[in-house]
Amino acid sequence: MLKLAPIVLFVYNRPNHTKRTIEYLRNNNLANLSELFIFSDSAKNTTDKNKVNEVRSIIKNISGFKKVEIVKRKKNYGLSKNIICGINKIFKTYKSAIILEDDIETSKYFLIFMNKALLKYEKNKNIWHISGWNYPIEQKVKKKIKDEIFFWKIMNCWGWATWRNRWKYYKKNPNELIKNWNKEKIKKFNLEGNYNFWMQVQNNYKKISNTWAIFWMTTIFEKNGYCLNPVSSYVFNSGNDNSGENTSDIIDYSSSLNSKLIKNWSKFDKNFTHIINHIIESNFKKKKLLTILKSKFYKYM
Repeated sequence: MLKLAPIVLFVYNRPNHTKRTIEYLRNNNLANLSELFIFSDSAKNTTDKNKVNEVRSIIKNISGFKKVEIVKRKKNYGLSKNIICGINKIFKTYKSAIILEDDIETSKYFLIFMNKALLKYEKNKNIWHISGWNYPIEQKVKKKIKDEIFFWKIMNCWGWATWRNRWKYYKKNPNELIKNWNKEKIKKFNLEGNYNFWMQVQNNYKKISNTWAIFWMTTIFEKNGYCLNPVSSYVFNSGNDNSGENTSDIIDYSSSLNSKLIKNWSKFDKNFTHIINHIIESNFKKKKLLTILKSKFYKYM
């Protein structure tokens, strides 16, 4: 029988989003066989307190999972610290984990996809990260793509998974990165100059932001690791409505949830340029996205 990874959910002050995220998860195949761990951050101010209590009221009586364990922070950690500490805690016990935040709606096949990917690529040390989401690709283009998954350097954190023996290398140190990365390395990290991911590191260095995910991406990059993505997304982010701590309504990366299981699991291959080029053309070259390079979006990873 497939050994299932625990689901790790991080929540704060969005009761409606949290409720939808749990409902979608509960409708997943394998949900009733999966353990769910929820890390509920404490309110950072009196304004958030009622919403935090409302979220905690929702999560206290969750059913439909093999086990539910809730960690209620007694003081406010903030999103970055809550996620880093939560994942570290889970990996003291488990070898792999599936991680979500409170605004991720999942396909009913999300857990199957994640667990199978974790099992299939566990021993392949090239693969560091499993993503449930992918940038939207035009439907007429997608029909031409025979592959169902692909590998690249970009880390997406909207519903993802990894292994303990990869996550142990996670390091959040913007000062060190600013000091040691040269222009050539930064350009490569920035998808050969197509997207300014590096600005997120700079914003953390300047104390404009305090985020976590960009440093998982830099860790993977430093280790020459790759991320596995489905061509069609198994998740939808409902939080791009300006409702969250680190979300914005600037960008809409909406796509329909994948309602099919992966039939052909590709062997690891660095040469997926045919898919990557479609993603770049569909998302990073659009004129409306060029203005985002200077926008506040970069503080959100």
